[in-house]
Order: sequence, then C-alpha cells, then structure tokens
Amino acid sequence: MAKKENLVTMTLEQVKEMLANGGDRSDWEAVRAMPQEEVDRLADEEDGPLPEGWEKTIVFGIPQPKKAVHIRLDAQVLNWFKSQGPGYQTRINEVLRAFVASRQRN
Repeated sequence: MAKKENLVTMTLEQVKEMLANGGDRSDWEAVRAMPQEEVDRLADEEDGPLPEGWEKTIVFGIPQPKKAVHIRLDAQVLNWFKSQGPGYQTRINEVLRAFVASRQRN
C-alpha cells in the first residue's frame, strides 16, 4: 500500500468545517466493527511487524522542549539528510539521539 499518496494538509478550523458539513468519508462503523486481529494484520502489512522488544523503548512523560542551536555541518552530510525529503532536522536529531543512547549504555 502506497503511503503519503493522498495526504492533505488542513487547519483545525477546516477539519471542523468539513466534519460539520458531513465531509468525513471514513466508515467509522466498519472501523469499530473490525476485530483487533484484522487491525494488527493490516498494520503489519502496511508498516511491517513490530520488532521484538519494542515495548521496552517506550518513554513516559513529557519530553523537554527542543532548543534552537546553530551548528556547522559538512555540506555532503546536510545535502544527504535534505535529499531524504522533508523532516531532515528531525532525522538529524534522531541520529544524534541514537548515538547518545548507544554511548549511555556503556
């Protein structure tokens, strides 16, 4: 199943207006009637099965807010992250977070 194929960006006001005008095309009755096994099967089909031990990675609590910083990166590194599409700063943060976590285990 292709992802991000039909994504639409809307403001909260636009969503409320759409719902008020009956614009929601979701079949919520079918969703509520779907057995959990079918939900799990569809999730596995779309995103792949969850890795073993995934539940140990859950972090409870409110994360600290991010801080704006200015860092210098090699052009090649920055270009690669940007070439992967929107969200490059988030991906850079995830890589740095994984590095820090690997060092904290030692």
